[in-house]
Amino acid sequence: MESEYDLEMEKAVKTIRSQKAKIVALQFPDGLKNKAIEVSEALEKATGAKCLIWMGSCFGACDVPQPSAMGNMKVDLVIQWGHSDWPFKKEGKKGVEIIKK
Repeated sequence: MESEYDLEMEKAVKTIRSQKAKIVALQFPDGLKNKAIEVSEALEKATGAKCLIWMGSCFGACDVPQPSAMGNMKVDLVIQWGHSDWPFKKEGKKGVEIIKK
């Protein structure tokens, strides 16, 4: 998959596999939403997980979809992409991991 951005697909695949995630929500800022289907298909092929694309808002790293906003979707992991690096890695609630370079 070619992109003008480093989408760190290897890290996403590794995280999905290590978490043994079967259903993964993918969140992108508006500027990367045009890559969502391509990323989703690549991750599904590489991991066997079902990827759901979150089409709601994404106003930055603090705008992670809350379980209440996901309704009946039972996701094992949320992966959020952004335009900038974070200088740290934070372990969130079970199934939520923030990936840094």
